[in-house]
Amino acid sequence: MAFLANSGRYDQMTYRRCGTSGLKLPAISLGLWHNFGEVDAFENGRRIVLRAFDLGVTHFDLANNYGPPPGSAEENFGRILKADLSGYRDEILISTKAGYLMWPGPYGEWGSRKYLLASLDQSLKRLGVDYVDIFYSHRFDPETPLEETLSALAHAVRSGKALYAGVSNYSPEKILEAVRILKTLGIPLLIHQVKYSMFMREAEQGLFDIHEREGVGCIAFSPLAQGLLTDRYLEGIPGDSRASKSHGFLKPEDITEKKLSQIRALNTLAARRGQSLAQAAIAWVLSKPVMTSALIGASRVEQLENNLRAIDRLSYGSDELEAIELVLRS
Repeated sequence: MAFLANSGRYDQMTYRRCGTSGLKLPAISLGLWHNFGEVDAFENGRRIVLRAFDLGVTHFDLANNYGPPPGSAEENFGRILKADLSGYRDEILISTKAGYLMWPGPYGEWGSRKYLLASLDQSLKRLGVDYVDIFYSHRFDPETPLEETLSALAHAVRSGKALYAGVSNYSPEKILEAVRILKTLGIPLLIHQVKYSMFMREAEQGLFDIHEREGVGCIAFSPLAQGLLTDRYLEGIPGDSRASKSHGFLKPEDITEKKLSQIRALNTLAARRGQSLAQAAIAWVLSKPVMTSALIGASRVEQLENNLRAIDRLSYGSDELEAIELVLRS
């Protein structure tokens, strides 16, 4: 049966302007970093993507190396797009990135013009599209002139293979430099993707100020700290969690007794707000004025639905914020 999108899909989701651009992103976007690779169940990923779209999630975030194996998340999303969402392409934002290892030899990673543009062509083939909406430099390359990396992004935009340029995991100093370089090339820096959560606060050390001053959008990845900021770890490591997977980034040794104690305390504070811990953690990220969107992952439709309900209550009182800080300092 052909997929027919929910006619009320835009009624509940909040959309936020990305920096000073004309583009709006959903407050919560779906990242395909985990659970959409060849090692995962395709039909489960398909159900998650379609349900997300039905609930107003218009932005789907990928990278060339997402899987595993690398490239398979793009291939799977391309299958879903072709079979179910091709008629909705103009309602969807697709982002992809290049920067990490994709093929052997000296041209298979980092930030050279050769690698970035070749990778983008490969991503377009895997996705089955003529363009992506956002093309990112996935990480700063210390051995390639930043002008070369950013000129490749500008070329991707001018060639019509991407609509906007973004960067990910850049330092405050490099973000300022990137803004300046792209301005000289006539292409604005639309967005910066940063790792940010209650457990990862480095972006507060000057980076957010630059975003606000330069009009660059900000999207947070890992707002749930790889799933730690959920109720799944209140009693330890579940057998089907990310920490239990051999190919995941979250390892059992990351989950210390101190961390578990903080998670339990934060869960209590979330319950006082009438939210799950995951909802409260996402709302906390989105309560920052600089934040355009929070990227979440999902392994089940029910998990997706629960996390999207974070938008029902995004504001925090000063007493709530102080209580969170006390827990995180403990």
